[in-house]
Amino acid sequence: MSNLHVLAFEIGTEEIPAFDLHKATLQLEKLVPAALDAVRIPHGTVSIYTSPRRLVAIVADVADATEALEEVFRGPSAKIAFDAEGNPTKAAVGFARGKGLDVGALERREENGAEYVFAAKSIPARDVAELLPDVLHGIIEDINWPKSCRWGTTRQYFSRPVRWLVALLDERVIPVEFAGLTAGNLTYGHRFLAPGPHEVAAAADLVGVIEGAFVVASEPAREAVIRAGVERVEAETGLRAELPEKTLLEVTNLSEYPTVIVGTFDEEFLRVPEEIIVDAMLMHQRYFPLYDAASKLTNKFIVVSNGDPACADIIRNGNERVVRPRLSDAKFFYEEDLKHPLEAFVDRLDEVVFQEALGTMKDKTDRIVALATHLAADAALAEADASDAVRAAYLAKADLVTGAVVEFTSVQGIMGSYYAEASGESEQVARAIADHYRPRFAGDEPPASVVGRIVAVSDKLDTICGLFAVGQGPTGSSDPFALRRGAIGIVAMLEGGLPVSLGRAIDASLDTYAGAGIDFDRDEVRKAVAEFFVTRTKVMLRDSGVSPDTIDAVLAAAVREPVQIIARTRALETARRHEPETFDDLATAYARANNLRDAALGSTVDGDIAGGAEATLLAAIDKVEARVGAALVADDYAAALAALAALRGPIDTFFADVLIMDKDDQVRENRLRLLNRFVGVFANVADFGRMAKGAK
Repeated sequence: MSNLHVLAFEIGTEEIPAFDLHKATLQLEKLVPAALDAVRIPHGTVSIYTSPRRLVAIVADVADATEALEEVFRGPSAKIAFDAEGNPTKAAVGFARGKGLDVGALERREENGAEYVFAAKSIPARDVAELLPDVLHGIIEDINWPKSCRWGTTRQYFSRPVRWLVALLDERVIPVEFAGLTAGNLTYGHRFLAPGPHEVAAAADLVGVIEGAFVVASEPAREAVIRAGVERVEAETGLRAELPEKTLLEVTNLSEYPTVIVGTFDEEFLRVPEEIIVDAMLMHQRYFPLYDAASKLTNKFIVVSNGDPACADIIRNGNERVVRPRLSDAKFFYEEDLKHPLEAFVDRLDEVVFQEALGTMKDKTDRIVALATHLAADAALAEADASDAVRAAYLAKADLVTGAVVEFTSVQGIMGSYYAEASGESEQVARAIADHYRPRFAGDEPPASVVGRIVAVSDKLDTICGLFAVGQGPTGSSDPFALRRGAIGIVAMLEGGLPVSLGRAIDASLDTYAGAGIDFDRDEVRKAVAEFFVTRTKVMLRDSGVSPDTIDAVLAAAVREPVQIIARTRALETARRHEPETFDDLATAYARANNLRDAALGSTVDGDIAGGAEATLLAAIDKVEARVGAALVADDYAAALAALAALRGPIDTFFADVLIMDKDDQVRENRLRLLNRFVGVFANVADFGRMAKGAK
């Protein structure tokens, strides 16, 4: 008889929410082996299977017993552990107690010429079957759920009521207890197709019994079934399905035996903007829309059913009846909204609170308009584009009080663009309204036009400045208003070529709040908002692979505009990569000069008493200083760095040939002023000392 066994453990439940189930699956992949390892149960591969009504772990090659273990711990030296009379001290007693031994069990041994006390513990082998009830019970309790419940008269918590437990070590039942249940060898299948109970003869049979009872037992397997069904539909219809990752994950974990079915809705609903139809199907019904070869929405959709495939026609008809009223609602709200120009909804924004201390969405709209006006002027937009930016800012939030958006919230902005077009607004205004929430997440495209970017920056910056002004900025990992995401979006748009100053925009935004009577410390808030953007820019640069010391070197030069920080940092990083020796040596020389210089002496060098290497360095500084200044005016940081690189030879020679701390006060101070000049030429580019080898 083999001394290696298969362990099977199943927690049977009411239907677990889809995303909670996914997270539990990931947890179990770590929890199960960790729980076994914690009590030293030898085992092989752990396989996790989950479906809406069950969590299953199958463990291969489980041994009969844990391995016996001999543990030896070294404690304090014998001199500390025992007093002059040989009696154990508090140190010895405490050490023994910590190891679960009597102080008399401690041993004295010599190690490396010194005597120490040791605690030797023998942990005997234990029968695995005796350990498993507690181990498996602990796994149940260790699963972390976003929300848990109690049921009946039980005191235990779980995501949903637990209805059965299976625990088998080969054919042997492991009596795990939880919530009034004791594990056995009976499992249950699909709620309608094969409810059971079904007997499981041995642990190795559990997954097969489940699958034989119309349950696809794992998330990857169910997703594969759904994808195969979708591919079949695409081949049969010539249409293309859209499977958003989040919705696909949800649907995968809502069904135990997924079947792909095609439904149809009336073509009249295609007169409604497709975004609202897709919202009704994806967000509300978890249906997948189907598109034709021209990527145009069709009146067909995919349903993933958890019912009997033999009843596909009934299921199809039922889902078609369900979707019709949702689409009827969408059509009704859309047509009702079209009876009024988009501008008519703006005043109704007073009915929607933006933030308790910051007023209504109408107040926010007024601030966005003011900020867009400032940004359009700062960007030197043509009159027509500036007018479109201000108009789009005024209308951007109007659709929030339209019937369609109140019912289908995910299409805000998009519906506003449709209503703007219907109201006779320009195409650029309509597009800017649709785009002004972008970029919505990392990697999302920014608004397509400069007008759209101005409205998007105005909206996001108003939110950031306002919430900082009322003390609602992010703290630690908490960012309930997604201000970090908004800041990253603004920086991305600035980097993408929006020619405005963030510093001036922050001032303009705070002006609108001060003008509205919001009470805040302007200087402190401005400083906090500016630093918030600098931090976001640092994070973006580090995430893109830029060295932290390169970022710190640029920031030390008091650069605070994100676009300048990014451009200078990347130029410096590129220069370091292409000429590492030159820039490492420059950094070392800068650090040395910076440590020796005396700023109180000023930087006016007497050329008449500067000779040799001093004169050469002074001439090089004069030439490089002019080149760096011109490069910075042109925002050509690569040219500025190339100019600085020309100082490497003269400064190396200066340090090699010149005794800086000369006994003659006049000579010494002149040389220190020369170092002040050398350091000063770097001041507006970067603090090279932060890049010196070994610099912190």
